[in-house]
Amino acid sequence: MDILNYLFALASIGLGAVGWLAPAYTMDMLDLKKGEGNMGPSEIRAASGALFVGLGLGAILIGTPVAYGMVGCAWTGAAVGRATSLALDGTSSLKWKFLAAEVVVGLGALWVNFG
Repeated sequence: MDILNYLFALASIGLGAVGWLAPAYTMDMLDLKKGEGNMGPSEIRAASGALFVGLGLGAILIGTPVAYGMVGCAWTGAAVGRATSLALDGTSSLKWKFLAAEVVVGLGALWVNFG
C-alpha cells in the first residue's frame, strides 16, 4: 500500500503545483476572475496550490499512515465541498471531473490508511 500512499501524495503535490505556480491558468480553468486587487491569484497560490503541495510533501516526509490519512481527510473535505456545490450551485462536466479526482484521492487515501 506504500505505492498508493506515494501516488496520492504525488497527486496532491502535482495538482497543488499547478495552482501555486500557474494561478492565472487555474483561475481561468475554474472560471474565476481577477478583481481590482491581487488577492485572487494570491488565494489560488495559497489555498488551491501550495497548501496541497505542503500536504503531500508533509505526508511523504512524515511517512506514517496518519500523515497519509490526512491527505485523504483534506481531499475528502474538498469532495464534500464540491458535492455541495453540485447540489446547490448547479452542475457542469468540469465539476464532476474535479469531484471524481477528489473522491479517488480522498477516499482512496482514507481506505488505504484507515481501511
